[in-house]
Amino acid sequence: MYPATHAAAHPDRPAVVMATSGEVITYRDLDERSNRLAHLLRAAGLERGDHMALSMENQPRFMEVVWAALRSGIYITAVNSHLTAPELAYILDDCGAKLFVTSRQLADTATAVDWTELPAVTTRLMVDGATEGFEPYEVEVGRHPAEPVGDESNGVTMLYSSGTTGRPKGVLRKLPKGHPGEEDPRAAVLGPVYGFRDAMVYLSPAPMYHAAPLGFSVNAQRHGGTVVIMERFDPVHALELIERHRVTHSQWVPTMFVRLLRVSDDDKARFDLSSHEVAIHAAAPCPVPVKQQMIEWWGSILYEYYAGTEGNGSTAITSEEWLLRPGSVGRPRAGKVHILGPDGVELGPREEGAIYFSGGGKFEYHNAPEKTAEARMPGGLSTLGDVGYLDEDGWLFLTDRKAHMIISGGVNIYPREVEDVLIQHPAVADVAVFGIPNEDFGEEVKAVVQPLDPDVDTEQLARELQAFTHEHLAGYKCPRSIDFRDELPRLPTGKLYKRVLVEEYKQMAQSSP
Repeated sequence: MYPATHAAAHPDRPAVVMATSGEVITYRDLDERSNRLAHLLRAAGLERGDHMALSMENQPRFMEVVWAALRSGIYITAVNSHLTAPELAYILDDCGAKLFVTSRQLADTATAVDWTELPAVTTRLMVDGATEGFEPYEVEVGRHPAEPVGDESNGVTMLYSSGTTGRPKGVLRKLPKGHPGEEDPRAAVLGPVYGFRDAMVYLSPAPMYHAAPLGFSVNAQRHGGTVVIMERFDPVHALELIERHRVTHSQWVPTMFVRLLRVSDDDKARFDLSSHEVAIHAAAPCPVPVKQQMIEWWGSILYEYYAGTEGNGSTAITSEEWLLRPGSVGRPRAGKVHILGPDGVELGPREEGAIYFSGGGKFEYHNAPEKTAEARMPGGLSTLGDVGYLDEDGWLFLTDRKAHMIISGGVNIYPREVEDVLIQHPAVADVAVFGIPNEDFGEEVKAVVQPLDPDVDTEQLARELQAFTHEHLAGYKCPRSIDFRDELPRLPTGKLYKRVLVEEYKQMAQSSP
């Protein structure tokens, strides 16, 4: 089902509520506005199987843009709104977007893109007032009828997940068959698993460009639910929203749990959370003590899953199951889990190895056949690159993550991308980037640099390198701190032996008070 279904049955029901501004978008609004944009897509020459992209903060127009693609047979790429202009341009070029939607709030980044290098993007729209080079979204969309296009068909998201080389890669899946008004089998499973249903209220506290918040929001609306979108996360405000809107479902990352647990006892006690039935979490490993405290506070409503944007398989675990196996991310919900050793041979219980799925969804990395091949093994097995083990009863435990990947606040950061920027600085001879523990975000970005001049003023150089990275990368990817070494550990082959540094800093963190 889709907005038209619920607009016909409950036209005045809120489809979206913005948490801070209070703006309400009814199902009638969502249906009509997404229809108008769908007509604009056709007028701009986009047909089934074409690509479009949007880069916007959490704001009222976000979901109508997504639904216009999903009801028009279009691939839509939601781009991280914190990226720099070169990073944005790379994704727009790689995904082959023909139409791009952004907002006035992100105008500085959008106008800094060299659009002459992106001739495929023939239509550029800006919400809330357009700057030079962009057409005003509201005016252009308003020129088109509010009825559905005559050839409605299912579209799908194509989101980007960075690889170990540091370059983002698009996760491409086949367009779903059928009409968007038909029941979606992917959405249907959320009823039995999480209790998704008509008139549910879903709180989305995270950026909408991420796969999970966007996916759960879309599916809540497929069921006829109301999505309460936080413009930005604040723990006390989140609790107040659960009470005010009688939230039934929500989705979080562990760093949000940490901030929620730091709320004062008075604030924890003054909000009525009795409507809250299901709190879903994933994206990063949740520390066992943090999850234990959350279950003690909220009750057994936490549901964890392990999966990736690739959709090649997943596991799930309830609170009751987790309390019997603290640290587990569950048993398979889609596909089958295999633990393989370095030789590709399947390992036994509690033997640590690479995690593979079989029998789940199929995917490929857009324009990156070599990356697709790296993620696959004979027999239909594919991996997200994580390491772990199965216990004797088939419950999965994660013991490591993608090689050297940093997960900070539930966001994936890939060191190679940061290293590739830092090594361009003329004062840098060598560099290693990795994650170190951070109490609030799980991990933070650390850089260790070998300066070209061993006698350089390292304090001054650190400031220069911080400024240099901020010129080229989104702020969340930039190192929080930079250390210096006379030489970095490299193997005789020239390969950086990063594990030595990672273990050294891990031990330092464990020994510090």
